[in-house]
Amino acid sequence: MNYKGVIIEESLGNKSVLKKVKIIKTKVEPIKPKHKTPWLKQWTLHSVEIPEEEGEQIAYTISYSFDPEHPDWYADYQNDKYHFVIYAGKVFKVDLQNPILYKDAKEYGISKGIPEYQVDFAPAFKNPC
Repeated sequence: MNYKGVIIEESLGNKSVLKKVKIIKTKVEPIKPKHKTPWLKQWTLHSVEIPEEEGEQIAYTISYSFDPEHPDWYADYQNDKYHFVIYAGKVFKVDLQNPILYKDAKEYGISKGIPEYQVDFAPAFKNPC
């Protein structure tokens, strides 16, 4: 099953990774103070689809494509088995049968300065049953 998720175009220093994914939908959102990205006026959110067999490779490509001046971003996508949570230089591959791994992905994001509300990836982690 293919992966689906979101990549924020403004998070990327190297946008060529967008040519390697299927963009399903694009939404432009104005920046608000809670986003903590005052150097931007908008976010361009691309809903993407990635073939299952390319999921890990694309995750690492994204990881090394984030804007080097402002690297505190993440992207994520998932299918029915795995959820990739991608930061600059670090990739978490969460097995949805073992959602405890979300804890590490969330803590890492918070340690990088990403607002806690943005790294709340897993409703299942709060109530794993």
